[in-house]
Amino acid sequence: MSLIGDGLDAAVQKAFTRPAPKSAGPQMRYLVKQLGGTKAAAQMLRVSQRTVERYVKDQIKKPRPGLAARLEREVKKRWQPQIRARAKAKAADTGGIVIDTRARLGYTAPIGSTDQDRVRHLTVALPAQYAARLFDAQETGATDQELQEIAAEALKEVYFQDGGRRAGSLEEVRFTDIEHLEFDL
Repeated sequence: MSLIGDGLDAAVQKAFTRPAPKSAGPQMRYLVKQLGGTKAAAQMLRVSQRTVERYVKDQIKKPRPGLAARLEREVKKRWQPQIRARAKAKAADTGGIVIDTRARLGYTAPIGSTDQDRVRHLTVALPAQYAARLFDAQETGATDQELQEIAAEALKEVYFQDGGRRAGSLEEVRFTDIEHLEFDL
């Protein structure tokens, strides 16, 4: 599970104008249409082609929990691609992104400062450049650790250093033990 990647996906999904299909039949029909056939859908979902055909014809209505989760994830990943792209572009160009997190945050600073890690609850508006970096890294398949480092750098710049107005000698921000993480565009 990718906590930051899932959070970015959830933020983009809030921009959808129509809800994605909820039940298995419509979800499967959508996937088959998107992928160009039942064989491709079956391979992606790790089920037989015959199983996919039976969902398409509504002969099976209730998938096993594992298949239901994969089906929902794959449909949401492909749902309304233009709106998804527009929301990402707006966040990366002008809007920025808001991060709401409860996590252990600390930093590396010169001797004599209180750099002790502690759990903090922050809601911070990150500038568009960080939204662009997060979405670009996610598109190129970055690990959750890499996304976490970008978020930590953004929090260092915006929250701890206040855009360069304070804590100029701050070297590194540690962003760990994430209890809650949510993004909003």
